[in-house]
Amino acid sequence: MKVIFLEDVKGKGKKGDIKEVPTGYAQNFLIKKNLAKEATSAAIGEQRGKEKAREKAHAELVLEATKTKELLDQEATVVVFSEKVGPDGRTFGSITSKKIADELQKQFAIKLDKRNIQLDHPLRSIGTTEVPVKIYQEIVGEIKVRINEA
Repeated sequence: MKVIFLEDVKGKGKKGDIKEVPTGYAQNFLIKKNLAKEATSAAIGEQRGKEKAREKAHAELVLEATKTKELLDQEATVVVFSEKVGPDGRTFGSITSKKIADELQKQFAIKLDKRNIQLDHPLRSIGTTEVPVKIYQEIVGEIKVRINEA
């Protein structure tokens, strides 16, 4: 019996797969537990439509992420902070990924999640630093952050 998997089933198939399985296994286990449904022509067409929609959405997200990366890579895109500095050249406050995301939104209207900014430790020194940002899956850009003395 051909079935379309609705969930991942270990050793049998992943969600969205269309596979041939024994009839008893399909009727008594997979379909009863809503792990799969029978692969009729209507169900197969519906599944293919969902896959096309998912691919289209993925392509749109990749395009948007690429545009964001291009904006971040421009020379003019530098997030500037003015902080008080102690005698040792370190700032009194630290610049966290949340502050960077907020300033990026204010200065350039680029919205990024603070969790995507890959900052190992908060910035505390004067100067320009390049901070890596995971924009979408494999698309990685860099934000230039400049800390000036207030």
